[in-house]
Amino acid sequence: MGGGSSPCASCKLLRRRCAKDCIFAPYFPSDDPHKFAIVHKVFGASNVSKMLQEIPVHQRADAVSSLVYEANARVRDPVYGCVGAISYLQNQVSQLQMQLAVAQAEILCIQMQHQDPTLPNQLDQDQKALLLATNDFTTNIPQYFNLPSSSNVIQDPLKRESLWT
Repeated sequence: MGGGSSPCASCKLLRRRCAKDCIFAPYFPSDDPHKFAIVHKVFGASNVSKMLQEIPVHQRADAVSSLVYEANARVRDPVYGCVGAISYLQNQVSQLQMQLAVAQAEILCIQMQHQDPTLPNQLDQDQKALLLATNDFTTNIPQYFNLPSSSNVIQDPLKRESLWT
């Protein structure tokens, strides 16, 4: 932290003496230099300092957490940042909702076939039509919802995990 102990991560990176009242010291400890480095790269030390000074002390830790999250997202996806991650997750939710609707339709068809065994052929044709229409919709979700289809949007589920660290 500031004063006599080792300088905080920001003062180390900026190669300056860490003052006792260093605004960065409580949020960017010396044992986690990457945290400040990425925030500095995306936002700049001066801007981060100004933001922290404008925020009440009790909210600064949350603000730093948000800045680190957004900086990581911006490094991974310079165009969309957090919005890319949000779009990816919304797309996943939409696909899962459609899969759930298909499963519920299949259950309903099976239940109806068990109630009236004379309907199987007609229900099979209806079920196939429903499944084909639903399957076509789920494969074209980005077109229906105008989701970004850029290769910069986070598509790899393993990559998105590191956004939350």
